[in-house]
Amino acid sequence: MKSAQAKVPTQERERRVMSGWLMLPIAIALYVAGPALIALAFIDSTASADGGVRPVWAFLIGGIVALAAAIILSPGFFTLQPNEARVLILFGDYRGTAKQGGFCWGNPFYANGSAGRSDGQSIWAQGKNKSGDEANQSKPKKLKRYKISLRARTLNGDKLKVNDKRGNPVDIAAVVVWRVEDTAKAVFDVDDFETYVATQSETAVRHLATAYPYDSGETFADTADEITLRGNVDEVSEALRVELTERLEQAGVTVEQARLTHLAYAPEIAQAMLRRQQAEAVIAARRKIVTGAVSMVEMALEDFGKNNIVEFDDERKAAMVSNLMVVLCGESQVTPVVNTGTLYT
Repeated sequence: MKSAQAKVPTQERERRVMSGWLMLPIAIALYVAGPALIALAFIDSTASADGGVRPVWAFLIGGIVALAAAIILSPGFFTLQPNEARVLILFGDYRGTAKQGGFCWGNPFYANGSAGRSDGQSIWAQGKNKSGDEANQSKPKKLKRYKISLRARTLNGDKLKVNDKRGNPVDIAAVVVWRVEDTAKAVFDVDDFETYVATQSETAVRHLATAYPYDSGETFADTADEITLRGNVDEVSEALRVELTERLEQAGVTVEQARLTHLAYAPEIAQAMLRRQQAEAVIAARRKIVTGAVSMVEMALEDFGKNNIVEFDDERKAAMVSNLMVVLCGESQVTPVVNTGTLYT
């Protein structure tokens, strides 16, 4: 039994079409010549033996042919704006993609497609719209004359509730900047490339959230080396862009930028996680305060000894260290107490 061969993706090939300004005079001439020849056929007609009118058949047939040719040539005219392309399909066969802008003319029998619907909504929002006939929403969007925009597009994602790597529910959203790079793949290899982009983008964001923890957890912020959603936005965004590029390659779409636009704990655990973050912040601040206080006490003792200002025994040093640590590490203002006696009384 032969193994099934892998499907070969469609490859785009650019095809140049004629300028519409070259064919326009010919079409106008045919539109003018057709009725003129038909009228001339009856003007120069001769009377038959039975009293009827016999037109000049050569002029009549020529006028009909000219008029028919003008009507057939007319659907071949089309316009392309900058960064716009038209996929040329002739009786179901892909003939190429026209990308030169301006007024153009191609084979009038190229498939024109059906007019698409544009309601101004983002693609992601359309996919999540539950109103209306679901059967109509599931149908792929038709492209008017198979024209595809090559401009950069922005996909604004909705907030998704996903569990991160540690199982904590988080709300996450992303924005994706993409454009069609291969028109043949976009039209022939997927059913609806815009819906495909929206679906794959949502899937990629969900997978990204499960691959990384929200933050560094039990480790301190200044010593953590683990990539997190909150602490490594650039690395996470680049990972999202790379994954989307791989997913959307089948549809001929390239991803120019992907960034997280929203990241937060889900409301049901937000308060608990906020308290944990506050505790971690207090611990980190205390560590820095203690480290700074120890260095200041060490510097003070070193300066006293170097300049021979006063000599301290171990007990005096311990008292001085205790007093300085209280002053430097205390949260409230310290009230000094003057000792008029000695340390030993």
